[in-house]
Amino acid sequence: MSIRSLRACMICSIVQPQAKFNREGCPNCEDFLELRHNAESIQEATSTVFEGLITLADPEVSWVARWQRLQGYVPGTYAVKVVGMLPEEFIAAAENAGVKYIPRDGSGELEQ
Repeated sequence: MSIRSLRACMICSIVQPQAKFNREGCPNCEDFLELRHNAESIQEATSTVFEGLITLADPEVSWVARWQRLQGYVPGTYAVKVVGMLPEEFIAAAENAGVKYIPRDGSGELEQ
């Protein structure tokens, strides 16, 4: 697998190959992002530009998961920062699903 095929979800910051987003969607956000078999949505709601990687085995007890606001997400590999502009319709879908959207590019860090 090439690192170039990796993408990070702009909502939860999980990092997966583009093919896995296409095959399975986002394990945390699929209910409202509906990325599975939707190449256009994958392009809009994920990014190839991200910094740092964190591997979480147990997001419920990890201090890193608390610091990165990843509690409640599945174990996996997450980006520290994800660069990109999430379209309004995805932000609205997340908030309608009860997920408060916090930009993963570091700009939302002051709002803790």
